[in-house]
Amino acid sequence: MSYDENNIFAKILRGEAPAHVVEEDSVSLTFMDLMPQSEGHTLIIPKEPARDILHVSTEALGHIIRQTQRVAKAVDEAFHPDGVMIAQLNRAPAGQTVFHLHFHVIPRWSGEAMPFMAREMAEPNILKENAEKIRKYLKNLD
Repeated sequence: MSYDENNIFAKILRGEAPAHVVEEDSVSLTFMDLMPQSEGHTLIIPKEPARDILHVSTEALGHIIRQTQRVAKAVDEAFHPDGVMIAQLNRAPAGQTVFHLHFHVIPRWSGEAMPFMAREMAEPNILKENAEKIRKYLKNLD
């Protein structure tokens, strides 16, 4: 299947849709999930148009993996979860709903239900605060 230039992440990259950006560089964009599975749920995407992990350059993928690790460390410091889940889904049967490669960093706490998909959008002010918390710890990693 071909890449859909009108997917929501492509629109975010072009500035046509809003996002609570945590960090941006020449290869990737890190931002808060609008429908988080838990507080601090963050997404990392390549700027390269790639439908999934099977269609991204190895250079961009390497960068995205390193960024995912950085974000996981920052989320761990910012929110002190009991665990941190990293998720990456490819194609609809695997659960992919936005067809632009992305990695989820999802903090988890013991005893908390683990929904596969969130059902509600988060409050924008909470997403903004969470982005600031994570950004603070990312700066400490550099």
